[in-house]
Amino acid sequence: MTIDAASTALLVVDILVTDSSDSLYNHDPQEEALVAKAVQVTKAARRAGMPVFFLCDQHIPGVDRELALWGEHGVKGKAHPHPALEAGSGPRDFVIPKRRYSGFFQTDLDLTLRELGVKTVIAVGEDTNICVLHTLADAWNLGYDSVVVTDATRTFLVGTQEGALEHMQRCFGTKLSTTEQVITALDNATARS
Repeated sequence: MTIDAASTALLVVDILVTDSSDSLYNHDPQEEALVAKAVQVTKAARRAGMPVFFLCDQHIPGVDRELALWGEHGVKGKAHPHPALEAGSGPRDFVIPKRRYSGFFQTDLDLTLRELGVKTVIAVGEDTNICVLHTLADAWNLGYDSVVVTDATRTFLVGTQEGALEHMQRCFGTKLSTTEQVITALDNATARS
């Protein structure tokens, strides 16, 4: 696997902590393993000089349809990128608030990616079957290539991890890679720069 760091960005999808008793974000051993892998990929992306986008639920109570469907989660002002990710510490870190599953819907993600010359996005985060899937669907529809880091994503609300990954691969041409494979490719991209 090779990565062109100059035209690639990392999307960190909804790896959040909250200031409230969220009904969706739980901090179990699977969550902590996901965070650890996402931190490794985020650090490698920063070393390669890539932009890192933190896509964060910021729902408005009493307004957003998603809250009626899933219960209170990712409430505006109460949900933040997981501290281990150190969002904002990199020179090319961007935090993108979102009110729907996709990080592209009604946000400035597409505009910012295009202004940075990005052609490929790498995704880590959760839920693989919901926000990651819908974000990569929109990436496909907008003409981006994509990579999903299989062991730095997880499914816990609906469907299976395997089903989501198969859907992305078959429907969007998404490349499936592990944390180790992506880090190796990013470190090689840094070495070539």
